[in-house]
Amino acid sequence: MSGQPDKTNARLVTESIDSVTSSGSEIQPKTKPVRIWAALGGAILLFQLYVWIRWITGPHFERVPPGPSDPPTLMKVVLLTWTAVICLGLPVGIYFFIIRPWRRERRITFDGMLLVACGLLFFQDPLLNYFNTWSTYNTWMWNQGSWVQEVPGWRSFGEPGQMMAEPLLMNAPGYSYGVLLCTILGCWIMRRVKARWPQISNLGLIGVLIVWAFFFDLVIEGLFLMPMGLFTYPGAIRSLSINAGTYYQWPIYEGLMWGGVQAGLCALRYFTDDRGRTFVERGLEHVRGGFVRQQGVRFLAIFAACSAFFFVFYNVPAQWFAMNADPWPQDIQKRSYFMMGVCGDGTGRLCPDPSLPIPGPGSATIGPDGKVIVPEGEELPKIVPFDKGP
Repeated sequence: MSGQPDKTNARLVTESIDSVTSSGSEIQPKTKPVRIWAALGGAILLFQLYVWIRWITGPHFERVPPGPSDPPTLMKVVLLTWTAVICLGLPVGIYFFIIRPWRRERRITFDGMLLVACGLLFFQDPLLNYFNTWSTYNTWMWNQGSWVQEVPGWRSFGEPGQMMAEPLLMNAPGYSYGVLLCTILGCWIMRRVKARWPQISNLGLIGVLIVWAFFFDLVIEGLFLMPMGLFTYPGAIRSLSINAGTYYQWPIYEGLMWGGVQAGLCALRYFTDDRGRTFVERGLEHVRGGFVRQQGVRFLAIFAACSAFFFVFYNVPAQWFAMNADPWPQDIQKRSYFMMGVCGDGTGRLCPDPSLPIPGPGSATIGPDGKVIVPEGEELPKIVPFDKGP
């Protein structure tokens, strides 16, 4: 186990489910949390594979072009350099966290599984735009659109070549070892805080971590990734944003949401029982079927917990902010490479605004001239008069 167990405050979620009687006979636990978490993880993984396969084999697997605006030369150089660094770091991360531990111990460590689990979290990255587009990526970077239109119930606008676009070369590896390294750093901070204040509670440690993650996200996103032009939050609530009105405006609630996710990941890695197991691994020794099956169950349980943290602490609250988004700044709308073709100049579609209804597939929209545009094959509903009797 790569996480450092806290011997004083190790038992967080449940009591130890294993005990041995004085005669040496093993008492079977009433529940096996690892099986429940693994079942959830398996369902999530199957769903992600289903959506990805439909995307790759469907019409939305198409590049979203940057449009007529050309990013500044410095922005291009920084994006290319950063993408190269991220891509080169992936094989290093795989070797360091998976291959090297396997050669030494003939097993996959917790950090190795966390590397893969965090990489799979990449699936949830564009889901913040589920109901309304309030975040965009720079489409000058290589992309093939994204899988969002294959997600059941997706509401935001999207057509082949005009939709939420994911910079695959940057985000896929960035989510794997990038998030893992942040998690390891967070655990180091927790150990330092615990050493400085031994009496601090588990909730206190998590609170400290949320504060640290907030400021860490401010520096990485708000002061680096966004000014360099990787992505934007055009729908951010300006009164709750830093650098409001610019293409790199950073909503402070973004730091709080991601802080919750990062705190969950760090807590999962840091808090272990006296056997070095996280709360999702309880009962692993009762999984039958050999080493491969046992480790597969273990991975699915870890993946389920990571996915739950991202979904609950980030994507659920993100929907509320998306439904209450502010008007898109002109500094973003004038740069076609940030618009993803979903609205603005040349599209015939107004960008999301509090004065406009939030459209969905098949719904009428308001055109640039203020007139109602009814999709082909659809018609506006009619008012049914009251039945006033004979």
